[in-house]
Amino acid sequence: MKGLKKLALATAVAAAPFAAQAELQAMDDSMMGNVTGQAGVTIELETEVAIGQFTYTDEGTFAVKDIALGGALASSSQSAADYAAATGAGALLDQLKIDIDIADDGDAVIHVGSLQTDGSGNPVPIDWGFTAGSMELNGNGGENTVLVSNMDAWGLLGALDIRVDTDNVTDGAGNEMAGTGTLNLDAAFTVNEMSFDVDFLGVGVRGMTINSSESGGEVLGAAGLAAVFAEDPTAPTAEEQRKIGLAQAGFAIIGLDIYKGDGLGASTATNVLRVDVDDVLMDINVAETVIGGANIGTIGIDNLHISNTKLAVYGK
Repeated sequence: MKGLKKLALATAVAAAPFAAQAELQAMDDSMMGNVTGQAGVTIELETEVAIGQFTYTDEGTFAVKDIALGGALASSSQSAADYAAATGAGALLDQLKIDIDIADDGDAVIHVGSLQTDGSGNPVPIDWGFTAGSMELNGNGGENTVLVSNMDAWGLLGALDIRVDTDNVTDGAGNEMAGTGTLNLDAAFTVNEMSFDVDFLGVGVRGMTINSSESGGEVLGAAGLAAVFAEDPTAPTAEEQRKIGLAQAGFAIIGLDIYKGDGLGASTATNVLRVDVDDVLMDINVAETVIGGANIGTIGIDNLHISNTKLAVYGK
């Protein structure tokens, strides 16, 4: 009897999965979404970063010393202090959220935006500040050249969008390179004030700003911006219209594609780091250009547009 009971128990255990099979189904993406409760991930962040020294060494060394990154008050400029007093901004890089999604084609879609909204429901730009004590070249025999010192900057981030596109990159012959992809980077930002010294040339830059092409001087207007950003200026896509709107809101725009590819032109280099500039559009102004201790005047660059620009980077 004991043997029969054990056999019956074993049979029941073995048969249980088959008996339940009619109720078991593979879950599709929508069902998985219902189980997990939501699609994608949001990360909220506040931080303050200090780096004593960053170095790149070949035979000699390039060094950046005393780096700090945070909110507007990471800058010591009066304009940053005034902005902080008016808005409550501080030394932290904060009020920041990162949305991460994986699209159905496998692309990773990352959006960096603001946790705050204004009275109209529009996102409040993220304030940032950056300082660096010096950027230097150092030789092994004690040689030293200070390239840049006393860098101090702050500004606003309107949008930062990163997409890892899983479509394969093509080589110079038009063949797909299996397992490759492209990092698409789009940013909208301002530099409200930057100052630094170019020590080895005896030049100082004070009150440098980077803003939208629409911030002053000759403006492009909606039609001009559509001609820059849209493949079909008469019918911009939603993403192209978003870039137009960010430029109209006062932000400089940068669009880059970064990937592994071949060299340029007659180059035989392969598997290099490629950086393609889709569009850069901005105004640059310098309040004071100091040479020999005296301000020689202001500098303005209106409607700087860089496009159809490609770089290939590799070791030699």
